[in-house]
Amino acid sequence: MRVLISIFFIGLFACSEENKQPEQTAPETVKVVSNELMLTESQIKLANISTQVVKQQSIGQTLPVNARLVTNEEMTEVISARVTGRVEKLFVKESGRMINKGEPLYELYSESLLTFQKEYLLALEQYKTMKAVDNRYEEYVKSARKKLLLYGLTDKQIDQLNDTNDIQPRITFLATASGVVKEIKVEEGQYLNEGDALYQLENINKLWVEAELYPSELQYVKAGDRIAVQVAGYNSTDEAIVTFLSPEYRANTQVTVLRATLNNPTSQWKPGMQAQVFLKHSVSTSLAIPTDAVIHDQQGTHVYIQTADNTFVPRMVKTGVENFDSVEIIEGLKEGEIVVVTGAYLLYSEIILKNGRDPMLGHNH
Repeated sequence: MRVLISIFFIGLFACSEENKQPEQTAPETVKVVSNELMLTESQIKLANISTQVVKQQSIGQTLPVNARLVTNEEMTEVISARVTGRVEKLFVKESGRMINKGEPLYELYSESLLTFQKEYLLALEQYKTMKAVDNRYEEYVKSARKKLLLYGLTDKQIDQLNDTNDIQPRITFLATASGVVKEIKVEEGQYLNEGDALYQLENINKLWVEAELYPSELQYVKAGDRIAVQVAGYNSTDEAIVTFLSPEYRANTQVTVLRATLNNPTSQWKPGMQAQVFLKHSVSTSLAIPTDAVIHDQQGTHVYIQTADNTFVPRMVKTGVENFDSVEIIEGLKEGEIVVVTGAYLLYSEIILKNGRDPMLGHNH
């Protein structure tokens, strides 16, 4: 692995040499004096080396707990029939499908809607004829239009009725909310009564993360805490807010169900997916650096310090508490020093390549 990293590092430097202007004849090289490594600006850029100032920060141990994503029941939508009639056609016939607000759901034949359309057109005709004489007819039109809206027609469908003056025996009803179809409770040809449930939708823009905690783990979390969540198959972690802790008894063992709300605006996660929640505890303030900055080998643990412009040296350190993104430094660093975060392993490999030995050979903590 280190050989491959070294080859990659040399290749980056070689690229910087090949990209020089023809008049630049002096090769760009890496200068190594003992364990001190000096690079040029272009080499630092090509190797993606970044640094960070060492400082005091909050760090603690992290307890991972298995969890899963479930439907947020507070965001479940039920689409019901607005009017009596017969279902002529279903546009959505399978559960598990994502539908968007305004998408066609079903087509209905309704005697009531035929009557309401006639009433609206009659009121509209009277208004056009009598508006110069009596302005009350305008209120009749508004009232008839409002009735059609209450029974499920859209403004666009009513405007089309205005333009064509043609009563529609079948009306297409649109989804009043977005979500994943959990259940379909209607079939084509079925007669509906007003209020009958047709579709049950799961809005997955916000999901619940549920995990089971044992009594010894309960001390690390409380309602309102922000916890880190990592969904299986995704490398990044996201933040969720603990909303509920419910004790349960199972087979003579008391467990507490943790429930946290996780934002899912792009609907990338689905109910049933596995996840992990990370509970931080034993939090204290101490010197800490990103875990990527620390190099572990047979000689121990060390980091790379920037001692001057574009100049880096390795240093042995002693680490303490470590979590998934930070590690505590007990010995070897002082606050205010500059440590290499990304590209540390490339520096390590380059010194071995130039010196022919491990830069930390013979050193100890």
